Amino acid sequence: MKKDKLFFDSSTQSAVNILKPFQRKLRLIGLTGLSGGMESELSLIGTYFLELLKAFFLVEVLALFWIAKELESKQASIIKLFDYVGRLDTSISIASLRADNFKTCQPSFGTATKEMSIKNMYHPLIENCVKNDLIINGKSVMITGSNMSGKSTFLRSLAINSILAQTIFTCFADEFHSPILKQFSSIRIDDSLLNSKSYYLQEVSVMGSLITQSESADQNLFVLDEVFKGTNTVERIATAKAVLTYLNKGNNIVIIATHDIELSEMLIADYDLYHFSELIEYNQLYFDYKLKAGQLKTRNAIKILELANYPKEIIEEAKSISEGLT
Repeated sequence: MKKDKLFFDSSTQSAVNILKPFQRKLRLIGLTGLSGGMESELSLIGTYFLELLKAFFLVEVLALFWIAKELESKQASIIKLFDYVGRLDTSISIASLRADNFKTCQPSFGTATKEMSIKNMYHPLIENCVKNDLIINGKSVMITGSNMSGKSTFLRSLAINSILAQTIFTCFADEFHSPILKQFSSIRIDDSLLNSKSYYLQEVSVMGSLITQSESADQNLFVLDEVFKGTNTVERIATAKAVLTYLNKGNNIVIIATHDIELSEMLIADYDLYHFSELIEYNQLYFDYKLKAGQLKTRNAIKILELANYPKEIIEEAKSISEGLT
C-alpha cells in the first residue's frame, strides 16, 4: 500500500501484511490458475504429474481446511481491509458526484432545534427540476396545493437531501442547514391482498410506527403525504389533526402535504402554511412548481375534468355541488 497522506492507514497496512501470505498458500489449491500462453508438451506432462501428486496426498483438501481455519482467526484483518476499500470507493464516488454537472453543496448542521434553512433545493433525478427554498423556524410545515402541482416531488426532494446530508455530506441545493435528524416518511402506501390489509389499515400501521418513533429521544423528520386518505372525510380530518399535533411535539419536524384545507385552520398554531398553485390560460393548465408561502386559495380538480372533455352535464353538476359545500 502506497503511503499517501490522505488515505494511508497504518492499521489497514498491518491487515494487508497479515493477509499477504495467503496469496502463496492459495496456489496450493489452484485458485491462482496457470499463466497464460501456450506451453510445451513437456511442461504439460510436469503439470499433470504434479496434479496427480496433489490428488494422491490430498494436498488441496488439507490446504483448503487449513487456510479456512487460519482465515477464521484473521477475521478482524479481513473486515478492516473491506472497510478501507469500501470507504475509499465511497470517497471516489462522492468526489465524482461533486465534480459532475450537478449543483451541490456541503450541508451545515446546527443544534437540536426546530429550525431548517434550505436554498434552491432540487431532486437530482428530475431533468431541469425547479428549485425551491424552505425556512423552518419553530414550526412544522403544511403544504396544500392543486393536483400535479409538485407537492409529492417536493417532499421526496426534502427527504432525499436530508438523508444525503447526513450520509455523504452532499446536498443538491445551494445551501442546506439542518439539525441532525432521523428521517421517516409516509408517501406511498399500498394495500395488501396477501396480508389481508386494506389501504386504511396499512396507513394505520405506518402511522402507528411513526407515533412510536416520535416518543423517542431522537429528533425526527416526518415527511407525510395525504394522511389517512383511505377513510371518510370527517374522520380523516379529525384523526389527521390529532396525529399531526402529536407528531409535532418537542423538536420533531413534520412536513405534511394535503388536499384537506380544513386542516390548515386547525393547525395554524403549530404549522406554517405553504402551497403550490397553477395557472389556466387558453384552456391549458400551467404549473410553475414553486413553493409559495400562505394558504392555497384555488382548486383545479373540476377544471381538470373539463379540460379532459368530460360531459358538460357532469361538469355543471360538480360545480354546483362544490359551490354548495364551500
